[in-house]
Amino acid sequence: MIKIEFEEPGKEKCDCCGGITSRLTRFVYKDGDAFAVYYAAFSDNHPDKEIKVAIGMGEWGEEASPEDRRSFALTIRDGGAQYEVIVVDANESPWHDATFIGRMLNRDEALKHPWIEEVFHISDHILEDDPEVKAYFEGLQKNV
Repeated sequence: MIKIEFEEPGKEKCDCCGGITSRLTRFVYKDGDAFAVYYAAFSDNHPDKEIKVAIGMGEWGEEASPEDRRSFALTIRDGGAQYEVIVVDANESPWHDATFIGRMLNRDEALKHPWIEEVFHISDHILEDDPEVKAYFEGLQKNV
């Protein structure tokens, strides 16, 4: 069972559009054990209307280091009938140089990685369980 630990989002003025950018850091547990960390960011004023996500997975114990983890770059957007979760290259992620969540994989490498199904499982929970993400997408649907 997946459980997400929610913290208050960071909010800042976006330099490019003047809107408010929300930044999320979430800790994911599976059966009570540390399982993953994800970062998410979105702006209320960007024309692309999408969420950038980085999911870091691997070992999180006291002896673990970032070398024991890998991270996956995603873009999530509302595709109308369903959400689209797209694996993107590391250089497309705002966190491509983040070290805590492990080396970020490029798209081709990520899609072949044995953890990719867990990444998509976590992305489902992000869309279903994260109140900030849900509010963002619900707000977009009201504005259509």
